[in-house]
Formats: sequence, C-alpha cells, structure tokens
Amino acid sequence: MSKLLNLSEATYLALHGLVHIASKSPERVSVKEIAKVLNASEAHLSKIFQKLSRAGIVNSVRGPQGGFELSRSPKHVSFLEIIELFEGEIEVTGCPFGKKKCVFQTCIIDTEVETATKTIYDRFKNMLLSDLMKHIFL
Repeated sequence: MSKLLNLSEATYLALHGLVHIASKSPERVSVKEIAKVLNASEAHLSKIFQKLSRAGIVNSVRGPQGGFELSRSPKHVSFLEIIELFEGEIEVTGCPFGKKKCVFQTCIIDTEVETATKTIYDRFKNMLLSDLMKHIFL
C-alpha cells in the first residue's frame, strides 16, 4: 500500500538516533550503541551521522570516550531540518505532479493541495526533537 508521505530509511535512522543521543545527554553515544538500539547497520549509521555532523547538528568526538552528542539543545532541532537534510528542500507551492501548466484553464487541486502541504510543512517545522523524546521509555 502506498503512503501519502514517504520518508527514507536515512531520515528514520537520523531522527531515531538523534532522539537516542538526546536521551543519553550529557553522555556521548557511539555508532555501535545506536546501531544496536535501532537494529541498523553501523556502516549506514556512520554515513548518516557524518552528514549530521557536517550540518552542525551533532558533534563527533574520537577516542575511547568518544561518540556523538547534540551540538545544541533538542529544543532547537526541528523535525523539518532533519527531513530536509536527508530528503532535500521541501517545495511548499507548485503542482504535486510536477507539471508547469495544467491541462485545464485553472488547476483543479492547487489551493487544496498547497494548503495541505503548507499545514504539514509548518507542523514539521514546529515539531522539535524535544517533542519526539516524550515517546522514549528508558
């Protein structure tokens, strides 16, 4: 069955990994630990967390006491920021089918779809990593 909203495995792992790191703060968390918790490949998570590090969302510390930590408070990391990092910039306006011109004189769905897209966009922009942490049971 198709999903109206479909996000990648990388986005899933990034969000869940970040929530795990936030829940362990101020401790640093290794990729090995995140992989175990998320039942994911260490190699795949390493690439994901390198991208998060380059984006300034996490800090990486090498060595025996190393690992990842958030570079800022979970109250300052939005769900949308993570989605756009892995999925690309979200276009709020325009044809959902990618057409430049409608076959009809005026688009039959533009305002309704644009309104729905804007609602989702705004919700994701205002949804913070700290909001997602309430779902963890330690």
